[in-house]
Formats: sequence, C-alpha cells, structure tokens
Amino acid sequence: GVSHVLTLALQELSLLCKRDVNGVGMLYDLLRSRWLQALLKIYECLQHYLGKRPAPVTLQARALSREVVELLREAPPSGEIKELRRLLRSPHLKAALLSAHDTVAQKDFEPTLPPLPDNIPENEEAMRIVCLVKNNQPLGATIKRHEITGDITVARVIHGGLADRSGLLYAGDKLVEVNGVPVEGLDPEQVINIL
Repeated sequence: GVSHVLTLALQELSLLCKRDVNGVGMLYDLLRSRWLQALLKIYECLQHYLGKRPAPVTLQARALSREVVELLREAPPSGEIKELRRLLRSPHLKAALLSAHDTVAQKDFEPTLPPLPDNIPENEEAMRIVCLVKNNQPLGATIKRHEITGDITVARVIHGGLADRSGLLYAGDKLVEVNGVPVEGLDPEQVINIL
C-alpha cells in the first residue's frame, strides 16, 4: 500500500541525505512528518473501506417480499411454498427485519464535514479540520489556554486514547472551533463542556 511505498522512498532518501544533495533533507523530513504519516493512514483506511463497503441489493426489501408472496399464490401448492409464504407474511420478518433493512439501506452514512468558515485568517500557516466521532469514551486529550496568545490549545494527547489512535490531534494544536462553536474567548472549562 501507500505506507510501503513511503517506506521505500524514505530508504532511498536516507541514502541521498548522506550525500547532502540539495533539498533532500527537507523532503526526507517532510515524508517522515507525523501529520503526513497520519494522513496516509487515513487514506489507506478510506481506500480499504471503499473497497469493501457492502451495498444493498435493493432499497425496498418489504415491497419485494410482498411481490414474492403474490407470485407464490399463483404457484402450485406445496409444503415448501406454504412455509415460505407464512415466513414472508410473519410480522417479525416484515416489521422488524425487512423494515430495519430498508431504513438502513436508504440512509447515507457517509460523514459530512461542515463548510470551511469564511473568516479564516490569511496569515494562518496551516489549518486542519478534524472530525472525531466520540461515543461514550473520553477524547483522550487535555486542553489549556496558551499563556501568551490566549488561544485554546491541546496540552497533552493521552497515549492509547481516541485522539492518539486517530493520529489527528497533537500537543500544541490550536482549537478554533469545536462542534461548530467558535472557541475564541472561551475558558478551557467551557470548551470541555462543548466537547
């Protein structure tokens, strides 16, 4: 995959670094950077997901079930046909299983990112939009107010926590917005409540 190609490129670049070729050291540092490694990891996960994502054969399993029951009425009677008609007409299959299937099949579970804010400062070096889906588990990061700038920043990322496993948050990252709420001027405790 992409990680293997990156590893091979890093091996080649390390040889060139020893020869002090112009710009190779900077490229080597770039390819070894944590943010690029995290980005490639996300890319590979998305590619794996897209390749194996199951797709429903039909969006309307309940309607198809009714059609089959009607077709079976016209078929010559047998024990198997009677059993199949009974199963397809049972409320457990119709109301629970087929209804649940249709509900899931008709929804789009792809993540949607909010639009970029219009007031992004032009002097900003780099800004990332990070989307972490948090269940009942803690985020696994602490935040603080920067002593000089007053910005809310990530103070620490706890090893093994959600933020660490995602590879998307790092100590020192500035928080601009959380769940669509701008955090400028808020106290760290207020930001924690939004999280």
